[in-house]
Amino acid sequence: MPARLTIRRPGLDVRSPRRSARLRSAVFGTAFVALLAPALSACGGDVSSTAGNATLKWASSYFPTHWDPIVSGSGAQFRELALVYASLTRTDENGKAVPDLAKSWEYNDKGDQITFHLRPDLKFSDGEPVDAAAVKAAIERAKKQKNSALFGDLTSIKSVDATGLDAVLHLSQVDHQIPQLLGERVLQIASPKAAGVPEKLDQKPVGAGPFIVQQLIPGTKVVLKKNPDYWDAKNIHIDNVELISAPDASTVVSGLQTGVYNFADLDPSQADAAKKAGLDVFVQPGFNASNLSLNVNKAPFNDDKVVDAVRHAINRKEFVDKLTFGYGTVTNQPFPKGYEAYDPKSENAYPYDPAKSKKLLAEAGHKAGDIKLNLVIPAEDPQAEIVQSQLAAVGIKVTIKIDKNWATPFFAKDLTFSLYGTTGRDSAAQTLTAHFGPNGPLNLSTPYEPAGFEAAVAKVRQTPLDAPDYTDILQAATWAGLQSKALVFTYSSPNLFAKSKSISNLPKNPAHIDWTGVTISGGN
Repeated sequence: MPARLTIRRPGLDVRSPRRSARLRSAVFGTAFVALLAPALSACGGDVSSTAGNATLKWASSYFPTHWDPIVSGSGAQFRELALVYASLTRTDENGKAVPDLAKSWEYNDKGDQITFHLRPDLKFSDGEPVDAAAVKAAIERAKKQKNSALFGDLTSIKSVDATGLDAVLHLSQVDHQIPQLLGERVLQIASPKAAGVPEKLDQKPVGAGPFIVQQLIPGTKVVLKKNPDYWDAKNIHIDNVELISAPDASTVVSGLQTGVYNFADLDPSQADAAKKAGLDVFVQPGFNASNLSLNVNKAPFNDDKVVDAVRHAINRKEFVDKLTFGYGTVTNQPFPKGYEAYDPKSENAYPYDPAKSKKLLAEAGHKAGDIKLNLVIPAEDPQAEIVQSQLAAVGIKVTIKIDKNWATPFFAKDLTFSLYGTTGRDSAAQTLTAHFGPNGPLNLSTPYEPAGFEAAVAKVRQTPLDAPDYTDILQAATWAGLQSKALVFTYSSPNLFAKSKSISNLPKNPAHIDWTGVTISGGN
């Protein structure tokens, strides 16, 4: 199963862009990372940081369904799995790939081979060595395991040679995106010994990350302790973590006030209440974008005029106004404004125009009420009701169908009409191929792809990230992808969190939660 959908109250916030090394931190600082200054002091009992007892109590609305990172994929829950697992690279505040388990890497002259040099003397929490063989095993498992959510992300990797601490990746094409791709989202590395039985790993995760699982109650709670053997343990100042599946959004603020939690992902509807309670409310820059997914291999979307009619029927501002409480923005692409993959030329290609939508439907031979669609989603979602209302206004009747097993027909490309959202990947090229490529997990119309897209994204991969024309080449690939008739993007919403004042500020790494250097102090 190539991906995971996560419903985030009240909107949708799911998987998927890895960004290039040229992402500007200044852009994110002004556009996405406004730290909202609270006015009051937090009341209630925060967990104090007495010697050896600095405890993070995190209420997560993305509590992982799976703890095998191959199965969990790169959806929003990768942030929680990153407590346990480390990766070859990670992303810094500039969106650049920097060393993690790998201390360095280099390409060959042609650009179709990359060697990662791992740090010496590392081990997984079960005592197994972190070496090139472990990297090889992780990649091969991600490519071959039947229920892998990552195989579509690793098509550039043809094979891996493992010699000691050197993992040599032989690529099927020139691809300078690999260090961006193989970071925290797409390749969290598990102990090969523990992963020998993936079902057991799913319930008892074993990684080389900053924390070690002590107790796991599936779907409810995980208790972790600091990993003394983590390569950067000296900069991890949290001793214990209690990760708890978040209750209803309306109870999170009171839980933070009373000290039941001291950190939580926050629904936009609760932001004002959290600020009034004296909590630190902050926006972590992200790459979340929601969309309507259309299957152009099935009627009525096999008619371009019907697709264009749907495009013009969508009022993106209504999604923002009703779902994001002032934190979101309209978008017609999987990247936020300010990010170098965002294509300004495509910004308003299909403006809201219900009259034009009706005209296109008439030209396609459809009277009002002729087209009846089932919108299949995994759970109740107010986005669906907005879509239903907007399409009804142009004469398309939509029936909302809830299927808890939605993922199976979605990723089998059996659905005609659905909703999706992405949290992005750190490689912009991979975000594009996931949405628009012929085998893209987020392309409901597989094997369809827009004309010219394959060549455009190949040129991105062939271009070093520090090349002077990289941004222009990347935006050209975004433009090519957006010619796809399989997706209609609606709105983008950042990652919103609240914490007690006892927790210091977090690094502003786009889309990531990084606990490096974070401290928890005593007192209220």
